[in-house]
Amino acid sequence: MRGTGWTPRVVPYGADQTVYLIIDRFGGLGTVYRETEVERTDLETIVSDLISGQFNDPIRVVAFNTLEHWSDDVSADIATEIQTRCDIEGVAVPEHIRDFVDTHAGPARQLTLRLV
Repeated sequence: MRGTGWTPRVVPYGADQTVYLIIDRFGGLGTVYRETEVERTDLETIVSDLISGQFNDPIRVVAFNTLEHWSDDVSADIATEIQTRCDIEGVAVPEHIRDFVDTHAGPARQLTLRLV
């Protein structure tokens, strides 16, 4: 057993990583940081999991960098990425994350062309 003041390592795979965590709402049960495997905290996985509906009611995404010792609310960046991917694929933002995207990236945009 370790002595007082010991802190477990959160990120075992190297010193310079950015870890993304979802703050998810469970109605009357409250709001939590969702548990996830260490290997599934990268940007691509988080975006894919949000799009595929792996979260109940995501309200925020927080990023932590293990080398630079910073954390930041990256919800707007993630919401914009989701909106961009949906725009490229020509599909609507899935219903289960529409509130998250609308809150952080703004309502769906209409693309316009300028005729010359």
